[in-house]
Amino acid sequence: MNFDTYIFDLDGTLLDTLDDLQASCNHALAAYGLPVRTKEEVRRFVGNGVRLLMERAVGDEVGDELFEKIFDAFKAHYLEHGLDKTRPYSGIIEMLSGLKENGKKIAVVSNKFHTATVELCQHFFGELVDVAVGENEAAGLKKKPATDIVDEAFRRLGVGKSHAVYVGDSDVDLQTARNSQLPCISVLWGFRDREFLMAHGATLFAESPSDLL
Repeated sequence: MNFDTYIFDLDGTLLDTLDDLQASCNHALAAYGLPVRTKEEVRRFVGNGVRLLMERAVGDEVGDELFEKIFDAFKAHYLEHGLDKTRPYSGIIEMLSGLKENGKKIAVVSNKFHTATVELCQHFFGELVDVAVGENEAAGLKKKPATDIVDEAFRRLGVGKSHAVYVGDSDVDLQTARNSQLPCISVLWGFRDREFLMAHGATLFAESPSDLL
């Protein structure tokens, strides 16, 4: 397979963000007297954006008004501490550099807020990423598995989908790729394991970033 354009998920694919997400989640829960969550619980909760992460973490026991306070506490903490432990997975920088050296176009699409997605990509990857697009429903860009941010990435790249591939680590990514009519490579170093991904239709895997080269 020879692809010219690579569309990457961010959390669990390029960046290991789990420790910082758990820390901010538990900071907000503890602040309002709710039970904190284990790392494995948070791992299961991620994938559909931070609001749904916190809805899953909080559960059904609180009302809308209290939830909004908890969510605000999460966002404030994550804004300040979101880079405490977040790092690219081993081999990611080398992989992105290799793709760029081979003339490939690279975009990142994430269910993180658009501003955070852009800032993280600039901070960790610089010019290795051509375009970064996050969830921005105020601008009409729905989060994955809707195709909005993928379509926006192609628009900004100025290329079509005929020689493109989607790379992600979750069932949400698999569905996004299907909805976008793109082949999908599922990575095995992220938030979901091979068995889970196969159960959701994955057929093509990368065991390490170098496999993508």
